[in-house]
Amino acid sequence: MGGGSNNSHNIDNGKYVRYTPEQVEALERLYNDCPKPSSMRRQQLIRECPILSNIEPKQIKVWFQNRRCREKQRKEASRLQAVNRKLTAMNKLLMEENDRLQKQVSHLVYENSYFRQHPQNQGNLATTDTSCESVVTSGQHHLTPQHQPRDASPAGLLSIADETLTEFISKATGTAVEWVQMHGMKPGPDSIGIVAISHGCTGIAARACGLVGLDPTRVAEILKDKPCWSRDCRSLDIVNVLSTANGGTLELIYMQLYAPTTLAPARDFWMLRYTSVMEDGSLVICERSLNNTQNGPSMPPSPHFVRAEILPSGYLIRPCEGGGSILHIVDHFDLEPWSVPEVLRSLYESSTLLAQRTTMAALRYLREISQEISQPNVTGWGRRPAALRALSQRLSKGFNEAVNGFSDEGWSMLESDGIDDVTLLVNSSPTKMMMTSSLPFSNGFTSMPSAVLCAKASMLLQNVPPSILLRFLREHRQEWADNSIDAYSAAAIKAGPCSLPIPRPGSFGGQVILPLAHTIENEEFMEVIKLESLGHYQEDMMMPADIFLLQMCSGVDENAVESCAELIFAPIDASFSDDAPIIPSGFRIIPLDSKSEGLSPNRTLDLASALDVGSRTAGDSCGSRGNTKSVMTIAFQLAFEMHMQENVASMARQYVRSVIASVQRVALALSPSSHQLSGLRPPPASPEAHTLARWISHSYRCYLGVDLLKPHGTDILKSLWHHPDAVMCCSLKALPPVFTFANQAGLDMLETTLVALQDITLEKIFDNNNGKKTMCSGFPQIMQQGFMCMDGGVCMSSMGRAVTYEKAVAWKVLNDDEEPHCICFMFLNWSFI
Repeated sequence: MGGGSNNSHNIDNGKYVRYTPEQVEALERLYNDCPKPSSMRRQQLIRECPILSNIEPKQIKVWFQNRRCREKQRKEASRLQAVNRKLTAMNKLLMEENDRLQKQVSHLVYENSYFRQHPQNQGNLATTDTSCESVVTSGQHHLTPQHQPRDASPAGLLSIADETLTEFISKATGTAVEWVQMHGMKPGPDSIGIVAISHGCTGIAARACGLVGLDPTRVAEILKDKPCWSRDCRSLDIVNVLSTANGGTLELIYMQLYAPTTLAPARDFWMLRYTSVMEDGSLVICERSLNNTQNGPSMPPSPHFVRAEILPSGYLIRPCEGGGSILHIVDHFDLEPWSVPEVLRSLYESSTLLAQRTTMAALRYLREISQEISQPNVTGWGRRPAALRALSQRLSKGFNEAVNGFSDEGWSMLESDGIDDVTLLVNSSPTKMMMTSSLPFSNGFTSMPSAVLCAKASMLLQNVPPSILLRFLREHRQEWADNSIDAYSAAAIKAGPCSLPIPRPGSFGGQVILPLAHTIENEEFMEVIKLESLGHYQEDMMMPADIFLLQMCSGVDENAVESCAELIFAPIDASFSDDAPIIPSGFRIIPLDSKSEGLSPNRTLDLASALDVGSRTAGDSCGSRGNTKSVMTIAFQLAFEMHMQENVASMARQYVRSVIASVQRVALALSPSSHQLSGLRPPPASPEAHTLARWISHSYRCYLGVDLLKPHGTDILKSLWHHPDAVMCCSLKALPPVFTFANQAGLDMLETTLVALQDITLEKIFDNNNGKKTMCSGFPQIMQQGFMCMDGGVCMSSMGRAVTYEKAVAWKVLNDDEEPHCICFMFLNWSFI
C-alpha cells in the first residue's frame, strides 16, 4: 500500500491504514522472524520502532492477518500452478499411451483377421510395422532378430548400440511388446506413473511412464548410478568408455545383482550401455547384454553367479514444459529361470516382481530426490531425508550381503550339525569388523568382537498373504524373538544414556515403536524399536541398559499390489549417530505364484473371479489373496569374539530354528483356511453370487424335495455362505471339471480362497481310484436323474490334507431357463484327519 502523511494515517474511522515504505519494511522484518506475533510482541514492536508509534496495535494485528492471508494465497496459487503443469504433462503422457494402445489394437485386429483367413499358416505370420520397427509373429509381439556378427571395434559396438536404441524406442513408445496395465496401478496426477507389464514376450519386461521434478541431465546421472537406488544391485563396474562422433557415449559394463533368497544363485550381466541425445533434445540411455553371437568383447563367467541377459532396455528422458522431466523406463530381462528349483522359477518369470523391485523403484527414488530438493526439511529425529535414505540403504545392503554370503566379501561356511535346514557363515575380514571392533560401553568395559556370524534359512509358506504375516511379525515381536539374543546383539553396541526423543510412540507388547520416516508412496517406512521388559538383563554390567533397534519395514499394506515384504532391523547405539555400526537381520517374504501375472487385456472375468470377498472385483483381489505360495528368507547376524565361535554358532542355529517354528505356527493361524481369519470375512455380495445362490437353493428343492436353506425372511446368499456343510459348485464346461464357487465351509474344507478355487479340479480332491470311479460313474446319473447321494469317504484338500466326510450329495443346478448351469456338491459333517 502506498505511503502517506503521519497525521492522516486513519481513513474511514480507522478501518483503513496507509503505511509508509519504512513502516512496511519494519513489519516485514518482524513477519520473517515471527509470522504470528502475540499481543505483547506487537506492543514491543511499537516501542522498539518509533515509525510505528502512530499505528494502533489493533491495526498492526490486522496487517499481520492480511499478510498471512496473502502468503497463504501465494502458496496456494503456486501449488495450483504446479498441479496444473503436472496435469498438463500427465495428459500428454496419457494421449501418447492412448496412441500406443490404438496401434496395439490395430496389430491385434490385423492378427485376428489373418488367423481367420489363414488358419493353416498361423505359425508363419510375419508382418512388418515400419512405424515402430516391430513385427507380429505367432500371436506374440517381438523384434525381428537382426543381430549380425560384430567385432569389438568402436564401429562394431556402435552398430550394436544403434540397433539397441531402435529396439528400445519401439518398446518404450511403440508396439514391439504387448503391454498390459499392472493390476492396482491406476494412472493419475498423484500416482507414481503409468506402469505396465509384458504379455507373451520373451523373458520378463516392465514399462513405466512418469513425471519427475528434476531436469533430464540430473535424472540421467541418477539412473546410471544403479547401486544408489536399486537395492538388488550389488555392483556396477564400468570397464571401458568410448565416445561417438555424434556426441554419445558407449560404456562396457559388468553388473552383479543379489539373489533375493538363499535358495537361488545371484545373477551377473555383461552389457553395453549407450547414452545419446536425440534430435528433439531427449536424452536416451539404452543397454543390452553382449553375448558370443555378436562376436563382441566378452567377460569370463564369475563363480557363484549365473550369467543372465538384458534385452534392449533403458530410459527415455524428455524435458517437460515448466520444468522437470517426462521419463519412460523399460526393463527387459531373461533371468535364466532354469538355474533355480522349479518351485522358485516364478520369481524369475514374473514381470510384476520386476516392475515392483526395479522399474517402480527407480521412479520412487527419483521422486524422493525431487521432493527433498523442493522441500528440504528436516524429518523426524533431526535427520534430513538423505541421511535416513542412506541408513535404509545400509540396512538393505547388509541384509543382502548376509543372504548371499559371497566369499570375496570374507564369508566362509561352517560345517553343518547334520541337519541342513540352517546355514551358518562366519566373516572375520577387516572390512567387516571395522564397523564393530573396539566399541566402549558407558561403564568403562570394552567390547572386542572379532567376527560376525550369520545364520540363515529359507522356507516355503502356503496360503498366507506376505503383508499380513509380516505385519504380525512386526507388531508381535514377542511371539518369535528371544530377548536374550537381542541383548547379546546389543552388547556389541555402545550402551550410553538414552538420547532419543520419544514422539508419540506406539506400543506393541514388550516393545515401543517410534516412527522415523516414510517414503513418498508409504511403501517403506523406518522406525526405532525400544525393547521393554529387559530389566533383569541390566544386572549384567556387560549388557546395555536399553536396547534399541533401527527397523525398516515394507510391503505391509494388505490392499496394495502384492510384492516383496521385508522386515529388516539392527541394534543401534542409543545416541543413534550416522556412523553407528549396523549389522542387520530380518525377514523377506516374496510371493511365488501371483494370479495377476500374464493376464491378457481381453481376458473375460468369470463368476469365480467376480465372487471374491465382499464386492471386490478379480482385479482388486489379486493382491493379498491371489498368492497362495511364498518363500520366506530369514537371516540373523551376530558379532562375537572368535574364541566363542562354537558356542555362538550353536546358539544361533538353535535360535533360527525356533524362529522358523514360530513363523510356521503364526502362518498356520493367519491362513485364510483358518477359522480365526475366515470367520471375519463377509459373504460375497455381487449380483451373480445372489443369482447363483437362488439357483442352487431352487434346484435342491426341486430334485430332493426339501429346502436347503431357511426359506423366509433371510438373505439366501448369506444363508448359503454360512451353511454348516461344505457346498461347492463345479463347472460343466471345463474338462476336467473345475470348481467355480464354494461357501465358507467349502473353502475351509479345500483350504483355499475364492480366487484360487478356480485352479482346483474335481479330480484333484478325489485322488484315490474309488473316489474317481464314483465321480465318473455318477455324472451320467446326475445329468439324467438330477441328483446323486454318496456314502461317506475321504477326499483331499488343495494342501494335500486328507478330509473325511459322513455323506455327500450332488445335484444339477438349473438356471432361469431350466438349462444345466453347473453341478453342486455338499459334503456333510466333514473334518480333517
